[in-house]
Amino acid sequence: MSDMRASDDRLIVALDVPNAITGMEVAAQLGDAVSFYKIGLGMLSNGGMALANELKGEFGKKIFMDLKLFDIGATIENAVRGLMQFELDFLTVHGDPYVVKAAQEGKGSADTKILAVTILTSLDRQDLDGALIKPGDIKDLVQERAGKAFLAGADGVIASPHEATVIRALPEAEGKLIVTPGVRPTGADAGDQKRITTPAQAISNGADHIVVGRPIWRAEDPRKAAQSIVEELAAL
Repeated sequence: MSDMRASDDRLIVALDVPNAITGMEVAAQLGDAVSFYKIGLGMLSNGGMALANELKGEFGKKIFMDLKLFDIGATIENAVRGLMQFELDFLTVHGDPYVVKAAQEGKGSADTKILAVTILTSLDRQDLDGALIKPGDIKDLVQERAGKAFLAGADGVIASPHEATVIRALPEAEGKLIVTPGVRPTGADAGDQKRITTPAQAISNGADHIVVGRPIWRAEDPRKAAQSIVEELAAL
């Protein structure tokens, strides 16, 4: 695997695969076509942190650890402080203001960006009703949660590309990151995401980074699939 950085790290590849061995195989296929990887909670007990260490330390990749931490403030602070030893680039927590504040306390002077989850892109209004979330349009709720997270100190937010525009319009969003999952290249299957768009549209909507997983590593030629997205972004 080359250790060269790709020219465009706006593309983050989600390694939502069963274990670290498979994750490394995917990264080897992608080589220098991808410079930024997301590792999620599902791989945490299957070598996720070891994979993060190897990709970052041995191959110079950027790492987004998507753990969506949520707990009492003291626990969040301690957990984030411990994670800082891995020199992560991005780390997610739930967007509740007290959680964001505690994460920033735990982060200290580290360079890791704390990203707040607004509303998961797999959810729709019916899901929110079932979870007793207050009434209202999802886009409005996402914007409100994003604003509160920024005021609490979040370095950025995770949000659907459909909400990126309204979040970017917030005064509190100046200088902040917007990272969008729920991105599917033209013609790709929606999978379990309900609020999706194309890579170019997500960036045009105000996103700084897009997260793409299965459409890349399930492709017949993963490297070519990644390069196609990078070319799409470069054409903007």
